[in-house]
Amino acid sequence: MVKHIVIYTLKEGVNKTEAVELIRSVLEPLVGKIPGLLSMQIRSCYQGGMDYALYSEFDSKKSLAGYGEHPAHLEAKSHFWHMLDSRVCADYEV
Repeated sequence: MVKHIVIYTLKEGVNKTEAVELIRSVLEPLVGKIPGLLSMQIRSCYQGGMDYALYSEFDSKKSLAGYGEHPAHLEAKSHFWHMLDSRVCADYEV
């Protein structure tokens, strides 16, 4: 199993509460639609200087790589990618 953790900051002027809800509404439903994506959670951060965190689990490294290129993921990203300022990612196997 692969754990995929990403933390993000949003651009200045973006309503963070609305943005996180939008991001959650388009990404979390991808579970069950993208092969190997086992779970996903998107939540606002309350400390640490970042705006929100994405935590997901995949059945393999190959599935994680496929997720990045999957048409459903690319379509979902089109709704919010323009709002993002920065991101930090960590992936690890268990």
